[in-house]
Amino acid sequence: MKIAVYGSRRQDEHLSEIETFMKRLSELGFEVVMHPKLYKYLRAVMLPALGAVRRVTGEGDFTADAAVSIGGDGTFLRTAMWLEGKNMPIVGVNTGHLGYLTALGVDRLPEVPDMLLAGSLESERRGLIEVVSPELPTWPYALNEVTVSKDDSASMINTRAELDGNLLAEYRADGLIIATATGSTAYNLSVGGPIIQPQTPVWVISPIAAHALTMRPLIVSDCSTMVLCPDARAEHFRLTVDGRSVSLPVGTEVTLRRAPFDVTVLHLPGATFSETLRNKLHWGVD
Repeated sequence: MKIAVYGSRRQDEHLSEIETFMKRLSELGFEVVMHPKLYKYLRAVMLPALGAVRRVTGEGDFTADAAVSIGGDGTFLRTAMWLEGKNMPIVGVNTGHLGYLTALGVDRLPEVPDMLLAGSLESERRGLIEVVSPELPTWPYALNEVTVSKDDSASMINTRAELDGNLLAEYRADGLIIATATGSTAYNLSVGGPIIQPQTPVWVISPIAAHALTMRPLIVSDCSTMVLCPDARAEHFRLTVDGRSVSLPVGTEVTLRRAPFDVTVLHLPGATFSETLRNKLHWGVD
């Protein structure tokens, strides 16, 4: 079996679990592709344990049966970007803080090779947003959200939003978030947007510090096509795609549509949305 391994380099507190994980991969005969940043970090501290690593690459020109993401939610997003849309399920192991996208705590990392070999993990598919605009980050897809926002701190921006060719609204605010159901617990949640069950095929449109009280979060089908055209006193606005941002001239149109592929997330059998809310967001706790 062949797996791809991506991870944060801030793992000093979890080296024993990672070393046991790597040794177990070798024992079970796994072939490993690893991202060079993680490999360089681990090579300095546990070279003998990296025997299963057969290839080190920062490009997505490889195949594997599954991928393991070691870090937090940001690491999971970067893992998906590294895989470049390949139909490769990802299991997230949390060594960060919230870890909403990750299925396992770091204490379970040494068990992951056996879980993958046994096929004991369950999967669910998550939709992404494809972004079309003249200038974009290298990977124009968002698993969490796309945001248009002001490029300075002086004034708000006015964003004309069209939905399937029809005017939706002129959003006068500090910015506008278009989040997937997966991303509803990220930036969207911090501005008062709703939490959405991850498999639900919708987006949520949430203004950031809206000028009018009538501009409330709105849920739309992810089969829609949105066109955003920001305007502001400043010459530029900021387009952010899952944390990767570019500065664009005001008046530049940004088109959003559902990506032609999904990301497959692996999790423990029986894990539920409600359990995740209770355990990671402390849902209903006084």
